[in-house]
Amino acid sequence: MTDDHDHDHDDHGEKDDDRYRRPPPRTAEPPLDQKELLDTVEPREPLVDPDTVSLDLSDLLSSIATPQVEIRDVTARRLDDGRLSPDKKGRYEFEVGLRHAGLGEHRFGPSPKLEMVDFEREEPVRGYPGFLPDHRPLRLVPKRLPERLEAKPRIHVPLDDLDEDVAEPTTVFSPEDRYTFNDTAFPWCTVGRIDTPGGYASGVMIGPRHVLTVSHAIQWNADGTAGWVKFTPSYFDGSEPFGVAWGTWVYWEGTKVDGSDGISHPSESRHDYVVVVLNQRMGNLTGWMGSRRYSTSWDDEPYWRHIGYPGDLASGERPSYERDIALDGDSETHMRALHRGDVWPGQSGGPFFAWWSGEDWPRVVSVQSAQTTSDNWASGGDHMVDLVVRARDDFP
Repeated sequence: MTDDHDHDHDDHGEKDDDRYRRPPPRTAEPPLDQKELLDTVEPREPLVDPDTVSLDLSDLLSSIATPQVEIRDVTARRLDDGRLSPDKKGRYEFEVGLRHAGLGEHRFGPSPKLEMVDFEREEPVRGYPGFLPDHRPLRLVPKRLPERLEAKPRIHVPLDDLDEDVAEPTTVFSPEDRYTFNDTAFPWCTVGRIDTPGGYASGVMIGPRHVLTVSHAIQWNADGTAGWVKFTPSYFDGSEPFGVAWGTWVYWEGTKVDGSDGISHPSESRHDYVVVVLNQRMGNLTGWMGSRRYSTSWDDEPYWRHIGYPGDLASGERPSYERDIALDGDSETHMRALHRGDVWPGQSGGPFFAWWSGEDWPRVVSVQSAQTTSDNWASGGDHMVDLVVRARDDFP
């Protein structure tokens, strides 16, 4: 369900619909390119000691009665025999016992409530800014993994390197520009892995308790409900450096994109995004990216960066980063943008973002939606920004 799908559609002969007609061309301040970003925005170390910020850990359990908590080891145990890791940090373990726990029973997250939002009427489009916490460092480029930690790709790309009689279905265009990372500085820590009953996808913190992801990642049930949603920022090889949070509400607009039979155009490809409201203010720990509507004047310019959890590089266990991607808003309302960035199933829901002058945080304009053999699709536009505003206004 959460994988991207190969579907190439002919846009000719579409039913004419006033809602999707292209508005007059609009210009807007362009994002910063890589050189301008490095010349304009100063990276920084944390302004306050991160150790002063508490990390609340939570888990789900089934129980036959109200659980009784037993602290079995008040003093956490050192796992590395007192030897410090290269980053001078040790690993610790502590135990918490629970009586009345339902042993052997599966524990699933809560089903979020749904909020369908209709933006048929004309409304002013405003975007929320991002947020850089004082306890997080700011880095403009995520640090590459040390070579000893790199995982071998499961898919052999670029295709130019294959024998002519070998074929693999992929939309990773030569040359391969992605690389995996485990940097937890801002803004890289705002992106994380989305897990649902149907699999996994990618998502980004877009508010203090708000995650922007792709609609086809959600388990849309036949009875009108949705399955559980778990978000883990900076997920890496099972590590959860900021803990996890669970979805309580899912805000959607236009149509519920199931994705099981592919992503159709135009009805689904322009609405393939949701905002998930979390059960805790995870953004206070990670910060969040801002949002911004897309402008025609940015078409075909390599302003954009993308982060997601591809299945081919590390089986969805590590995030990947790519920059200098060009978007091309479709011939209607920029609710769908074409691009030739490198994507693989699992990167769906990952943000396309850039920095603007005078801001220490990037802004998101769309999320990865689907892929074809010739182009990849991102879904966003004015209504995506409106949806973020609506969810944040309802749940500050």
